Amino acid sequence: MSHLVDFNDRMLSLGLARVSEAAAIACAGLVGRGDEKAADQAAVNAMRDQLNKLDISGVVVIGEGERDEAPMLFIGEEVGNGSGPAVDIALDPLEGTTLTAKDMPNALTVIAMGPRGSMLHAPDVYMDKLAIGPGYPEGVVTLDMDPATRVSALARAKGCLPSDITVCILERPRHQQMIEEVRGTGAAIRLITDGDVAGVMHCAEPEVTGIDMYMGSGGAPEGVLAAAALKCMGGQILGRLTFRNDEERARAATAGITDLDKIYTREEMVTRDVIFAATGVTDGSLVDGLKREVGWLTTDTLLMRSKTGSVRRMVYRTPRG
Repeated sequence: MSHLVDFNDRMLSLGLARVSEAAAIACAGLVGRGDEKAADQAAVNAMRDQLNKLDISGVVVIGEGERDEAPMLFIGEEVGNGSGPAVDIALDPLEGTTLTAKDMPNALTVIAMGPRGSMLHAPDVYMDKLAIGPGYPEGVVTLDMDPATRVSALARAKGCLPSDITVCILERPRHQQMIEEVRGTGAAIRLITDGDVAGVMHCAEPEVTGIDMYMGSGGAPEGVLAAAALKCMGGQILGRLTFRNDEERARAATAGITDLDKIYTREEMVTRDVIFAATGVTDGSLVDGLKREVGWLTTDTLLMRSKTGSVRRMVYRTPRG
């Protein structure tokens, strides 16, 4: 029976990379074409097809885009051929549909997998997020701090001035006061228009990306995906669900969440070892985007295992159909 089969992360990791690669390749003809829905649908279809080839008994616990009425690999959908271990799947077939449609940086296909029950079933609501890279003591920054205090605290821990800190924030009207407070410390801000999973991941490699901290509110499902990435790459993330109305509180209740004010740590969002794959659709700081040549298509994928801390960068070149 599938639920008795061990989660063999090493054997499954390459299959997961193929899933994210397939979703990215499906978007190749839609980068810069201005059609977000077509790109999203292509990624969803390719990701579902590849997932169903894997020897897993999978359930999607973090699905794609209910709030936007996007084509979905829906929460609760069963994937895999049913012959392997019972696993949780968290995914965003195309993180950055607008980025893809406009050929802007940091569009990714993203997927994480862990043993059944290993990931928080986050409802489709917003989450306040705060993330930093590896090497810092727990509690150096907290969600209860105001933005300026977070910057100062991280600068002290890093042994630098606040003006040496760069913070990544999603560019939204709701973040205007946060942006002003951060800039008031002298810190720099890298504003992103979309893609806060990638935004959080940037914190894990500050020497590459130049990003020290991520803060702001975005989708709760993306928060769990980001936590899975940091569990592999290193770093801290804190998240607190936020609710705008009773309907959103009801979503939390349906997901089994009773403490609506709880602050989740990385280990509470992702409780066991996971594997994670992300493939670039457009060029970014973490991975290169799709490269189209006459007769060929090349992808760049980040494949990680939290159990070993391994980070593999994979270039895949395939004939164009």
